Amino acid sequence: MKKIVLLFLITTLSFAQNANRKFIEIEKLSSGFSVRVSDGYYLVNFLNDKIIETSFIPNGEKNNYTSEAVVLKTKLKDISFKENINTIECYSKSSNLKIVIQKSPFKISYFNNNEEILSEKSGYAKRKHIPLENVKGNIVYDSTEVLQFNITSDEILFGGGARALGMNRRGNRLALYNRAQYGYETKAELMNFCIPLVLSSKLYAVHFDNATIGYLDLDSKKNNVLEYETISGRKTYQVIVGETWTDLISNYTKLTGNQPLPPIWSFGNFASRFGYRSQEQVEKTIKKFQDEKIPVDAIILDLYWFGKTVQGTMGNLDWDKDTFPNPDKMISDLNEKGIKTVLITEPFILTTSSKWQETVDKKVLATLKDAKPATWDFYFGNTGIVDVFKPEGKEWFWNVYKRLLNQGVAGLWGDLGEPEVFPSFAKTFGGTADEVHNIYGHHWAKLIADGYKKDFPKQRPFILMRAGYSGSQRFGMIPWSGDVSRSWGGLQSQMEIALQMGMQGMAYMHSDLGGFAGDYYDNELYLRWLQYGVFNPIFRPHAQDDVASEVVYKDIATKEIAKKAVALRYQLLPYNYTLAYENSVSGIPLMRPIFFQEPKNEKALNEKESYLWGNNFLIKPITKAGVTSTEVYFPKSSNWFDFYTGKKYDAGTTQIVTVNSENIPIYVRGGSFIPMKTSLQNMSNYSLNYFDLHYYYDESSVATIDKLFHDDGKTTNSIENNAYEIMTFTSISTSKNTILTLKTEIGKNYNAIDKIVTLKIHNCNPKSIYVDGKITYFTKENNSIMVPISWLKNTTPEIKLEF
Repeated sequence: MKKIVLLFLITTLSFAQNANRKFIEIEKLSSGFSVRVSDGYYLVNFLNDKIIETSFIPNGEKNNYTSEAVVLKTKLKDISFKENINTIECYSKSSNLKIVIQKSPFKISYFNNNEEILSEKSGYAKRKHIPLENVKGNIVYDSTEVLQFNITSDEILFGGGARALGMNRRGNRLALYNRAQYGYETKAELMNFCIPLVLSSKLYAVHFDNATIGYLDLDSKKNNVLEYETISGRKTYQVIVGETWTDLISNYTKLTGNQPLPPIWSFGNFASRFGYRSQEQVEKTIKKFQDEKIPVDAIILDLYWFGKTVQGTMGNLDWDKDTFPNPDKMISDLNEKGIKTVLITEPFILTTSSKWQETVDKKVLATLKDAKPATWDFYFGNTGIVDVFKPEGKEWFWNVYKRLLNQGVAGLWGDLGEPEVFPSFAKTFGGTADEVHNIYGHHWAKLIADGYKKDFPKQRPFILMRAGYSGSQRFGMIPWSGDVSRSWGGLQSQMEIALQMGMQGMAYMHSDLGGFAGDYYDNELYLRWLQYGVFNPIFRPHAQDDVASEVVYKDIATKEIAKKAVALRYQLLPYNYTLAYENSVSGIPLMRPIFFQEPKNEKALNEKESYLWGNNFLIKPITKAGVTSTEVYFPKSSNWFDFYTGKKYDAGTTQIVTVNSENIPIYVRGGSFIPMKTSLQNMSNYSLNYFDLHYYYDESSVATIDKLFHDDGKTTNSIENNAYEIMTFTSISTSKNTILTLKTEIGKNYNAIDKIVTLKIHNCNPKSIYVDGKITYFTKENNSIMVPISWLKNTTPEIKLEF
């Protein structure tokens, strides 16, 4: 495994060259301004009222305008200057953001709402090093480029990609070099997604817009300094602000792109393991799910679909006909049963694979200096790698996928895309291995997304990948947290990883439910992981070959409890799919830290287990063995009700709650609406002809509003094309009554239908209930009131509860 050799072990020159940086002049441009200084110039643009982009271009260099991350094209034009004796204020009348330039000593500071949030300390500088070692096959860099900033002592910092370090990542120096960590648990400093983004508890973020490998130093020296260090590339960063956490993250995804809606089947249960070795085993597994009436929507085939052995076959990328004699029929039969097929692929083409000579002849591989294919050894064999930056490489790889998709494959899994081994001597069309390492998975996902748009424009892609970069979400990438240990420690790290990645735009981060690495059995651990997974963006049990990950292969007692978790996952589909819609239009993650509700609560800012699932669920995973009670903090924004017992918990309190083996603690926000369905065998049977609408009455809730999004679940651009409906549920309460209103917004290209809704009202005992002004009969069941509602298209039912 190639080590990161930007260790830069001894620094010989600090920032002396910047001590003499002199202000020369400022010039207004059509959409921003430039600042000339003695060693270069700054180029500054207000991209919108919440984002400022700053680039430094040293003397002798040209500005590189190409960003791998940014898609936002807007720029504010109304930039004004206010010059004083030693300062210049630069601002837009439409923004609360402004820049203050201090002429001597030179300094740039950023203000939001007239409060300084960030300033350059030394700004840009070159740093020289004396390397102490040279690892064979790697380039040791004798200088790096640095951007350095002042931060305040009280800030809590998040970001840097997928890591297991604790929610507050301040005090760490983070390598920016995507790399897998096999069998990790509670400590993982470097993982598959290294995103050069820092978010502050002061509700601003800094994105360093350069993909080259380097470091992100979050005040590791405890001197209130934030530092970005890299071997080369752009000296560009964006400062982003928000009035709330959801506003901040929405602004970041406006900058880098929003996640398109995944296909609705991807919210169901996956059958997945490493791996199914034959067509017979695949068919037998799905039959067992159906015979036992356990819902399942997809089956994922690992390495064995293209070879009988793990080593020596990678890169075949075609069916092994000995073990999968009729893949077309297998896929077709699965599709008829509503089961989608997902295949693993890797970018490595082994010299022993059936595709090796083809890729050499077509010149689609990364090369050496002499243009010959670059090869090296790693676990799977002697290999080259597809150059996904080269037009020929992209075309070749997409044609592999196009053939599989035409066979009926519904989802694509890209594995080892960090890339797992990518020596510095390799060259690509996009640059050296070190220059493109962190964006390899990003471009891999892009070529698939672009291929879908070209050849399957109406089909939503499912792109499962374990490595990416800033903005990879816009390609529909579904990330997962890698080869986590099958242990309690492995489970304990998952909430933090998912929450942090959601804050960084990658809202579908999830884990191999049950854990991947390890061949030991722990049914309690497995169940707790699945129970947590119900409230994950993707529900995908997966493990090494020695351990059955599928619910259907568990012992009777374990299976019965696990089936309840799978059933709940399907029952919550209307709610979960609405969260996906919210993410697609606003960037807000499905899993949300509690501090989204209480940004000033220091305990909440450091909480790495409890979280909000959407706005209306509070989830407390159980991450240790034998737990019979646990402490839960109930956010002060509302009262909360136990999902199973209905017990009320007061807002802003911390309480000890009882825990049982059947489920983890789940709480529902007072005043909220939760749409649910009865459990399905798979999503092919899903509709909203009939659904349940749970309303959690709370006397302290005066008014609430919730939504339910629905479309066909498979066609691209349903939102943009107005091919959807949004149901809105509102409540308004007084001491005498509560009025509930159901309203529908129907897109002009959507065919709405009449619906039968069973309204289930919790925690309330009204004297009478009226539906559209007429008194109605209701029934009681398990401490809730059930009211049937015939919801005709283009009507607005009103339900009045009188007390």
